[in-house]
Parts: sequence; structure tokens; C-alpha cells
Amino acid sequence: MKRTRLLNSELSYEISKIGHTASIVVCDAGLPIPCGVKRIDLAIERGYPSFIRTLDAVLSELRVEEIVIAQEIHAKNPGIFQEMMDTFRAHQMEPVVTEVPHEAFKDLTRSSEAIVRTGECTPYANVILKSGVVF
Repeated sequence: MKRTRLLNSELSYEISKIGHTASIVVCDAGLPIPCGVKRIDLAIERGYPSFIRTLDAVLSELRVEEIVIAQEIHAKNPGIFQEMMDTFRAHQMEPVVTEVPHEAFKDLTRSSEAIVRTGECTPYANVILKSGVVF
């Protein structure tokens, strides 16, 4: 059995394949997932698993150098934004933060390696994680 924290084999496999600057998305239950992008659906029920809990588990295996978020998060869900940044700090990461309008964010998800859907049901709880390197 795996010793590391992340037990979902499909998610762990996608993270293991990701290269420098490639991206993976962690999103709320409502973000549209484009056709052709791998969907890893973790949503079980409203709020479970949460966006932050899922992000925390992903960051246990993925080094992130940049994130992309929707500008609207600051007005519509500032609590999630703060928790997200606290989670990066807990993993000793200070990624570059790029902000785009939500419609542009949705367009950018098309080039992601995978999209991880959580049970989060709060607005704009979405992030594109661009892979860094560990050396």
C-alpha cells in the first residue's frame, strides 16, 4: 500500500506524469469541464471533499510554481482565496498568482492535463496549478 498521503490512484498517476509548466485544475462542483480534458471526479456530496482539503492533498505530491485564479474570487469568495494561500504556505510554496476574468479562466482549463472536481459548492473555488520542478 502507498505510504504517501494521496491515495487516489488516478489523481496520483496524473500528478506523476505532469511536466514542468504543465497544469492541473482543482475545481468546485460547478465548473464546466471541457470535452477532451481528463476528468477526475472526486465529488461525493455537497461540500465533500472540500476544495481546500483536496488542494492540500494534491500539494503533498505536486510542486507548484504558478497558479491561475479568476479575479472574481476576491469579491465572491475571499475566504477560500485566503485558505488557498494559507495552504500553499503550509506546503512551503509561494507560487506566482495570475488573475484572469472567469470566462478566460474557463478557456484556460482546456489546456490542462486533468481537472479534479471536488464537492465544493461555493463560488469561484477553482485554481489552475502550473507545475514547478523539485530541483
